[in-house]
Amino acid sequence: MTPEDLRASIPALEDVTYMNFGASGPSPRPVVEAAESFLEHHEYDAPGGEGMYTAAFDAYEDVRATVAAFVGADPSEIALTQSTTDGINRIACALAWEPGDVVVRTDLEHPAGILPWQRLERGRGVEVRVVESERGRLALDQYREAVRGATLVSVSALTWSYGTRLPIRELVEIAHDAGAMVLVDAVQTPGQLPLDVRKWGADFVAAAGHKWLLGTWGGGFLYVRDEVVDQLDPRAIGYRGVVQPTAQPYEFEPGAARLEVGTTNPAAHVALQAAMETLDDVGLSTVERRIGRLADRLVDGIPDDRLLSPDTPESGLVTVAVDDPETTVDRLREAGIVVRSLPAPDAIRASVHAVNTSAEIDAFLDRLDRSW
Repeated sequence: MTPEDLRASIPALEDVTYMNFGASGPSPRPVVEAAESFLEHHEYDAPGGEGMYTAAFDAYEDVRATVAAFVGADPSEIALTQSTTDGINRIACALAWEPGDVVVRTDLEHPAGILPWQRLERGRGVEVRVVESERGRLALDQYREAVRGATLVSVSALTWSYGTRLPIRELVEIAHDAGAMVLVDAVQTPGQLPLDVRKWGADFVAAAGHKWLLGTWGGGFLYVRDEVVDQLDPRAIGYRGVVQPTAQPYEFEPGAARLEVGTTNPAAHVALQAAMETLDDVGLSTVERRIGRLADRLVDGIPDDRLLSPDTPESGLVTVAVDDPETTVDRLREAGIVVRSLPAPDAIRASVHAVNTSAEIDAFLDRLDRSW
């Protein structure tokens, strides 16, 4: 499958220039059809066949294996979640926090990587340290100082506000040397860049499939490194997270699945699986190269004093300073171009995928030029 084939399979792109994949990507027909096919089987055939629970659990395990292969993990290290926020919260609620424990985050985090720690700060007496950044970059000396004595570091692999790649492997090594665990928000990575959790070395990696993977909403996943899973004592518990639901006393699943709870519709995860298989069919290296070329074309057309992202793009996320972000987004939408505004910096963000075209980049730049 080529990027052009992939584009042709996405009905939403037939009448709009869509450049907001960093928020949510519209799904190709094969992804939606996979979810529909599973749902029909589950509701129409399974009741009189293998059984609805058997069909669901078979799907969970099949998806788990696909996700594990896609991110370079073992299936036992993957929990199926509903979103990145869900995954981060499951870790936040499963660690044994004490007053005075320290969480370190950056000022580049999405609310998904802010709100769970604010809640621990308010309710459990946990200290939250914030490492400040400059144009999407961290000063390692400041970071190294902040993680001293920390319990957990929460950091994004690819910043949602600037499109910069943070040096995750180095950040993990510094944190581990200081005795802290590391949770990575990776949601902007899968589908536009290769993801290998082993190379990062992080303890936890949370992501979802509804952005660059072009999956549907509700298909999230969480990696938990085998060596740290026994430190997790989930606050929510259900039959999916224990070895034998009727056993007394109960015993948590030995791997990341202990963080799963009960009955959920597997269709979104079937869509996630289909999305991963579709992107694999196109080739992640092909996707990465095409995104790079389109992002290069985009930044080349933006004046230096307006470009907030790196002038050599590190992802498909490109942030542009405009005088009135909300009005600019509305004007672009009226012209059939979808981007988004950001709360900080005061700017708009275009996120381009391999399914975009050079003509769309040029049309965006032309319309943007009229908004200065």
